[in-house]
This record gives sequence, structure tokens and C-alpha cells, in this order.
Amino acid sequence: MGYLKNGEWITDIVNPETEDGEFHRQQQFFRDNLGTKYKAQKERYHLYVSLACPWAHRTLIMRKLKKLDQFIDISIVHPHMLDHGWSFDQDMPEATGDKKYKLNFLKDLYTKAKKDFTGRVTVPVLFDLERQEIVNNESADIMRIFNSEFNELTEVKTDYYPKHLRAEIDQINEEVYHNINNGVYKTGFARKQKAYEKNFLKLFKSLDHINNHLKNKEYLVGDQLTEADIRLFTTLIRFDCVYFVHFKCNKKMIKDYSELNRYLKNLYAIPAFRDTTHFNHIKEHYYFSHQSLNPFQIVPLGPELDNLNS
Repeated sequence: MGYLKNGEWITDIVNPETEDGEFHRQQQFFRDNLGTKYKAQKERYHLYVSLACPWAHRTLIMRKLKKLDQFIDISIVHPHMLDHGWSFDQDMPEATGDKKYKLNFLKDLYTKAKKDFTGRVTVPVLFDLERQEIVNNESADIMRIFNSEFNELTEVKTDYYPKHLRAEIDQINEEVYHNINNGVYKTGFARKQKAYEKNFLKLFKSLDHINNHLKNKEYLVGDQLTEADIRLFTTLIRFDCVYFVHFKCNKKMIKDYSELNRYLKNLYAIPAFRDTTHFNHIKEHYYFSHQSLNPFQIVPLGPELDNLNS
């Protein structure tokens, strides 16, 4: 994996040792919105993503729901994230290479935008082609930019973060992020037994809570599809094929939860969710890239995911 320090690449493992044995996710550096500096214009912005990454997947779903495909093109990194981080190799179906600058690695895009950048090199990245700058690399922000800032260009005006539901959406997002979205990482990347058990218990307590919350409900908030559903979906869809085994989140699979399984299957039936889900990239990335967890880089053939289409 590694990271940049003052523009220089430092090789490091994906879950470096910490004093408390916990995995600590970095805060993203680029957090601008559209406005005076960045205007909503057709083909001005480019989105860099991984099809494997749940954080990038959120932005792809929102882009598809809002029909922004014709305004914002994407470059897709290779699923292998090795010593030089995300690469633009193309020897994998759907990996596009860097369409704009023909760079070799995503880290090169970060130093193109900021020569002395310090931090992890992550996806997604919303890049301004006009100013040659990274606008934002926080998935939650990019989702909201796509939700509202291009409404004058797109025919889809649906608001997935409506004002009257924001308090409830924010509340459920808070639990889902800390205990589920990031919870699987804090469980899987724990370096001490105590840290693992603490986060494992929080994860399944929240899954139980959300499962009960969904009884007699199609969506998490307000009987309508919102960003909260998108944020939860990208973790749930990876759970049985990756997190259950690879991250030792092995108390129950999502298919073992009556309501979560129904909910996941219904979301997966929506084209914007299904068409942006690529299990080949998902499995290849996690099992091959995380050598500290899977040193022989063996990618399992299973499990069968027939529950999604039944």
C-alpha cells in the first residue's frame, strides 16, 4: 500500500502496527465543494475510482442514479493495490488505465495536484481537468456533490439527501459508518485480540440493530431511497464474499439475516446498484492486495451468491 510524505512515496503495509492495535483511518485532505472556484460544467471533471473499493462504489452509484455518466467520465484503477498503491495497469477486465494523463499510478495524480502531498493515496478522486486540481477525495462529499450540484445539467432532479430527512439520515449514517462501513476494517485490520473483539462485537450489534430497523421497511429512512441506503449497500454487498472470511467477521453472513438479506437483494435489483457491482474486482483486490492477511494471495472461488438473484 504505502503513502506519500512530502511528495515522496513510502512503502508500508495496509494495516501498520499501532500502540492500541486498532486500525485508524486517515481524514481526507481534499474537501472542496463546487461553487465560485469549481463550477458545474459538462466534461470539466473526471472521477478516478476502484471497482473494488466500497467508498468509490458509493460515488459510482450516485453518478448512475443522477445520470451523470455523460457529464463526468471515469478512470478505473487495477484491483491490485501493491507496493506502489493503486495502479493504472489494464490487464484486468474493466480496468481502463488513466484516460486523461496516461499516468502509471494514482499517487502520480496526487503529486500532479500537490507536489508535496502527505497522506494515503485513496479513491475516489474528483479531479478538475481545467484547473488540474483534486477537488475532493472524500466519498461522502462527492456523493453529495453528485446529488445536488449538477442538477442544472442532468434530467434527474431526485434528491437523495432531502432536507426533511437529513437529521435522520445523518443519525443512521453515523452508526453505519463507525460500526459497519469502517467497522469491518477495524475488525479485519486489528493487530491485537482486544481490538479485534471490541470491533467485532460493535459490528454485529449494529447489524442486528439495522436488521430489526428494516422490519416492514423497504429503505432505511422515510420510505424512499436515500444516500443512507447507498452507504450501507456497498459494505453489505462485499460482506459475504470478502469480509466474512478475509476480515474474520464470521459470526453471521448477510444472507443469514432475514431483513438485511431482503433489503440487499432489493437494492441489488436496481440497475445503478447492480451494474456498478463487480465481484471479480472486489475479490481480486482484497485477497490479492492484503498480503499481511493473505500472504499467498490466493483468491477463493466461492461463495455462491445465489441469494442476490433468488
